[in-house]
Amino acid sequence: MNLSIAVEQPDKRLALLGPADKHLRAIREAFGITITGREDELHLAGDREQVARAAAVLELLQRKLRRQDWLSTDDIGEAISRAADDNNERRAGEIEVYSRGHAVRAKTDGQKRYIDAMFAHDLTFCVGPAGTGKTYLAVAVAASLLKQSAVKRIVLARPAVEAGERLGFLPGDLQAKVNPYLRPLFDSLHDMMDFEQVKRFMMNDIIEVIPLAFMRGRTLNDSCIILDEAQNTTPNQMLMFLTRLGHNSKMIVTGDTSQVDLPDKSPSGLVDALEKLRGIKGISAVELAKTDIVRHRLVHNIVNAYERHD
Repeated sequence: MNLSIAVEQPDKRLALLGPADKHLRAIREAFGITITGREDELHLAGDREQVARAAAVLELLQRKLRRQDWLSTDDIGEAISRAADDNNERRAGEIEVYSRGHAVRAKTDGQKRYIDAMFAHDLTFCVGPAGTGKTYLAVAVAASLLKQSAVKRIVLARPAVEAGERLGFLPGDLQAKVNPYLRPLFDSLHDMMDFEQVKRFMMNDIIEVIPLAFMRGRTLNDSCIILDEAQNTTPNQMLMFLTRLGHNSKMIVTGDTSQVDLPDKSPSGLVDALEKLRGIKGISAVELAKTDIVRHRLVHNIVNAYERHD
């Protein structure tokens, strides 16, 4: 993985790098990566996870330099140790996001398998009933990867398929029509970071929330790409989406195969993809069950009642 990080305060470049690049050497040796400095940028290269941890160290150091003009050896050691501790916490089922003091944790064994799969694979499918945290945890992992500088962008997509309604009858322009379908993605985002940060990231094209149809013809590098409600894609739409995956990117596909809203009993692209891609190395498929439902207790009872009648 290759990653570029801007030096926030060029006048403090020497303090960040250390005398004769002493601080950079310590970070290089700690994570086994290469770091080179060019003008006002640092270029990191190596294993994806180790680059992400080194980037987290540099973020901590730059944050400290906003308050002071120098860095001690202890500062460097503390930042490296903290990056290691953060990584251990993540493996214990905790995801650090942007919201201060807010970390997302797995609440069931199924959710922990899902989190581990997303961090370990470039393409993860997750299917399960409503309330199991499919979308919420996917957005949390995306926010965590962005915070660690493991990716540069988050792209959130949904098919604009109506559950018994018609887009054309909704008031407003195209953006107004699709916003209700993208609302659940915004809700999850606002739990991971404050409103102003979401707004700033969207203005700078760091976060993009779009209908699936708008992804045609694109290649997304250095991104975490999430497709929500994927049961409402056709096989052709799913193929189009999956082939958007670029270099150094992760893709997460979520859906509930019991809630397909496609017209005329059209085949679901999610079901089709799970069958065709089974066994391919680098792809993970996680199935969450009723026991993984973490919403209000009544949601579990509602799902059971509908299953009995079906």
